[in-house]
Amino acid sequence: MKLQKYQNYFFIIPGLLVALSIAAIMIWGLQPGIDLKGGSLLQVTYPDGRPALPELQAKVDTLDLGEVRVQASNVNDYVLRQRNLTQVEKQSLDAALSTFGNFTEVQFNSVGPSIGAELMQKAWWAIGLIVVLIISVIAFAFRGVSKPVASWKYGVVAIITLIHDIIIPAGWFAYLGHTDGAEVGALFIVALLTVLGISINDTIVVFDRIRENLNLNNKYSKKEPFEDIVWRSIKQTLTRSINTSFTVIIVLLALFFVGPDSTKDFALTLIIGMVAGTYSSILFASPLLVIIEKFQRRSK
Repeated sequence: MKLQKYQNYFFIIPGLLVALSIAAIMIWGLQPGIDLKGGSLLQVTYPDGRPALPELQAKVDTLDLGEVRVQASNVNDYVLRQRNLTQVEKQSLDAALSTFGNFTEVQFNSVGPSIGAELMQKAWWAIGLIVVLIISVIAFAFRGVSKPVASWKYGVVAIITLIHDIIIPAGWFAYLGHTDGAEVGALFIVALLTVLGISINDTIVVFDRIRENLNLNNKYSKKEPFEDIVWRSIKQTLTRSINTSFTVIIVLLALFFVGPDSTKDFALTLIIGMVAGTYSSILFASPLLVIIEKFQRRSK
């Protein structure tokens, strides 16, 4: 399989997806969940069958609780998202829901806006710290490989790859937030951090094989184009990377289709991130090194 012939085409898909994702985020934005912006979440189930959504929404709107977003869940459940409620307001909401029949409260969570802001701030700090550490670690690990591409550029390429891997699921959830009211919360941030960890691991596996092949060429005084070294390294790690990612994706698909409703968004974020990360680790990160090396030679 002569992948090397098509390396310029491998940048089209990630470029297009990143552009669409950025556009979705800029146009619609991400809808923060209650654990990030504050508010309350009530999930109820109607054992005898849930009422029609328009009727329940109309009934809730008469309570003067501000914006209340009602969303169907599972077979007989409804999830209601609204501002923090007082005890009296909660009781009035329960009374309104009971007019449609007996129901069971599955969960009721309330988060203050200050806690949500703190979680968001810490999440951005965590992502920023990870980015800095990744550049530092890769630059240090590849310090012995300075030709033809400087070691710190491996770190920069890794960061570009990671941005690709988290922008795509973020853009998808911006779209879902616009069409289906999907919200992002603490689990979404955890999923993105998990994607960062898995993706950088796959990327470094390929980079490390490139380093090994460069060292072998230097040891035996073998002259070989950098492009050939990169693609030989990709082929040597291709099966391992695909098998590892495919195994994880199978588990995540099972969690998405069979797992509880509360983990579906978490599983979906990981699935999208894993697919994007597997592609970028194999067909984006290392070919980008080839582009950098070609640009350096032309500039000289």
